[in-house]
Amino acid sequence: MFGYVTINKPELKIREFQRYQGYYCGICRSLRLRYGFSGQMALNYDMVFLAALLTGLYEGKEYLALRRCVLHPAGRHLSVQNPYIDYAADMTVLLAYHNLMDDWRDDRNTFSLAAAGLLKRKCTALETKYPRQWKAAQREIRRLHGYEQAESAGLDGAAGCMGALLGEILVWREDQWERPLRAMGFYLGKFVYLMDAYEDLPQDERRGRYNPLLSEKGRPDFEEWFAQVLTMMMAGCAGEFERLPILKDVAILRNILYAGVWVRYDGMKKKREKRTGE
Repeated sequence: MFGYVTINKPELKIREFQRYQGYYCGICRSLRLRYGFSGQMALNYDMVFLAALLTGLYEGKEYLALRRCVLHPAGRHLSVQNPYIDYAADMTVLLAYHNLMDDWRDDRNTFSLAAAGLLKRKCTALETKYPRQWKAAQREIRRLHGYEQAESAGLDGAAGCMGALLGEILVWREDQWERPLRAMGFYLGKFVYLMDAYEDLPQDERRGRYNPLLSEKGRPDFEEWFAQVLTMMMAGCAGEFERLPILKDVAILRNILYAGVWVRYDGMKKKREKRTGE
């Protein structure tokens, strides 16, 4: 359920894209140093948004370096390091572990169980360090799993689980920015869940698996209705974002919230239209 919160690259300036890549490199390095290779395997662009958001909001000191890595050995590239990068790395592992355990419960996927076992040994300290976020992950993923097993949750209820979880993840610390960050995460989490449900809809329908969109799929205006629901979620998220006094990397953050989150959706929609001959 990752990979939806990213950039629209053509709309970024070169220096902005380099800065965005610097966040990605920084999280990758933090994962390697703190969790090893198994931690790096959990790396995703969604948490780059988290790192950039908190950096822009709280600012503070950061360390910039030009580095080479195994994946990009030809030349050096920007790497950003700061406390928010490390927090994003920690949340990457926390979410990956709980997501893998959810995959195991859903499909009895032994690979997911083995991968979760590797992460569990490396992230035991996260439960103590971030009890609020850890409990939220346990609670909301368990609640979502219960809905899926019973096939009883409406669209809003199921999406609300991911919204509540991401709301807690975006709140780095409980201060004056807690309320808008939590609300922002709530809308964004619901958007992510709905996007994931939309992408999985054909496969879930074939396999007879629960998907909250199946009950809506038969309506003649399904695509228009669903696009409107997604737009409402991102309008709520962007509205909360604009309340925050962020200047640093604000162009990158706005690129993600107003354009980047739609890139994958547009691709999926085009494939469906091509498949159906519309």
